[in-house]
Amino acid sequence: MTRLPQARAALVIPALDEEDAIGVTLGRVPRELYRQIVVADNGSRDRTAEIARAAGATVVFEPERGYGAACLRALAALPEDTEAVVFMDADASDAPEEAVRLLEPIYTGRADLVLGSRELGRAERGALLPHQRFGNWLATRLIRWLYGHAYTDLGPFRAISLPALRRLGLRDRNYGWTIEMQIRAIQHGLRILEVPVSYRPRIGVSKVSGNLRASIRAGLKILWTVFRLSLA
Repeated sequence: MTRLPQARAALVIPALDEEDAIGVTLGRVPRELYRQIVVADNGSRDRTAEIARAAGATVVFEPERGYGAACLRALAALPEDTEAVVFMDADASDAPEEAVRLLEPIYTGRADLVLGSRELGRAERGALLPHQRFGNWLATRLIRWLYGHAYTDLGPFRAISLPALRRLGLRDRNYGWTIEMQIRAIQHGLRILEVPVSYRPRIGVSKVSGNLRASIRAGLKILWTVFRLSLA
């Protein structure tokens, strides 16, 4: 395994009602990679925050529901001299030990934004539902058509240098956060790299992919974000 400088990155994990998964997720995190691990509790009604704190994470609270709102709240808690940020879901679907693949290109100056691609890597059976695969396919094709960049995935497991992230000025507070990051990165001329990552079936039921109404809302917001940013 590539040896990386110690404690130059922060890990951000948005979480909502993930008491069954958050302990498993944090237990797999290679602590030597991070100076700070921040769990952004997005209004959980269970023991998510308590379990995360017991596992050694810094817990911040964002009552406004939304993936982007939780990420923005976590970023506000990071030390100013943090060099890179890794984003990961709380549901134990990502492989935290593979974060070295995301950080190494940033530390060696080859990339500003590194995306973990489940399409280039290995998604276990049942981890990506058919409508998720279709949504990824459609959104990445639209980005290629409108912006000229060929992404393979919109996956949540990613790393970005903190100075680059601040240049992007991300504002989306819910489902459009990840795709806004990817489009703004193109528009700002960031060096973008995709690397293969593993993907497991999540623990528990997804608030988005496991709910038809939420999936439709998320899909429409993602498509609207793709077209809206093309007019900026």
